[in-house]
Amino acid sequence: MGSVTAANHRFTESRAAAPQAAPRLQVDKVSLRYKKPDGGTFTALEQVSFEVPDQQFAVLVGPSGCGKSSLLYLTAGLAEPTSGEIYVGGQQVQGPGADRGMVFQSYTLFPWLTVRQNVEFGLKRRGMPAARRKEIVDYYVNEVGLAGFADNYAKQLSGGMMQRVAIARALANDPQILLMDEPFGALDSQTRLQMQQLLLRVWGNSKKTVLFVTHDIDEAILLGDRVYVMGAKPGRIKQILDVPIERPRSLDMVMERSFIDMKREIFGLLHDDLEEVH
Repeated sequence: MGSVTAANHRFTESRAAAPQAAPRLQVDKVSLRYKKPDGGTFTALEQVSFEVPDQQFAVLVGPSGCGKSSLLYLTAGLAEPTSGEIYVGGQQVQGPGADRGMVFQSYTLFPWLTVRQNVEFGLKRRGMPAARRKEIVDYYVNEVGLAGFADNYAKQLSGGMMQRVAIARALANDPQILLMDEPFGALDSQTRLQMQQLLLRVWGNSKKTVLFVTHDIDEAILLGDRVYVMGAKPGRIKQILDVPIERPRSLDMVMERSFIDMKREIFGLLHDDLEEVH
């Protein structure tokens, strides 16, 4: 989708580059278990291992209850694995950090702040000078198409607009990786398509590493460079598939033979897993 724009490059905070061969995200033999009320143990994730290279759009797809969101929360540092380790930029995850941005299905905006103030929030907490904050906020508010709504509050926005704010806020903080937990799942179908197109464009400009969770196969293929198909009970990576469709992409690609073939392959993997469970 092209290289990082000059404008966006200005907003990239300087930091030591990871070794060239090192993945941006490394999940190493991660398991997650819970104690059940009857004293037994429920295994949500079992020995999950995979890597996501820098600047890749990676998608986790799988049936409900396979641990997709749990894996994202572990990567965010919002929970701890029972065993195994997760590394972002070569550093082990040991709690939440500014190196990871998160966009949830719920909008998680501060209702007492305007669009501009929501996007600015993390930058202000870091003590960034006002002029620099304004430059970054103006760029990302414009990037998600909300320049005319910068002074509006959350209650004055539609669901799709609120998710645009959440994406702008996450990117403005310049994380090493963007974690997205079914961010369009609560939107109507038309708005969802619009947001997918917006995300394709915004990602093409930023080239952030993304780990995106969805249960929608079409969405996984449309957005992703690589699809990690998960199985359930216990949650595990069943197969890793590279998306054989060049960028830039549009919604018209759903009619292409390569798209249909890959959708059939993923559906088969998920269907096989459901049969195994039952």
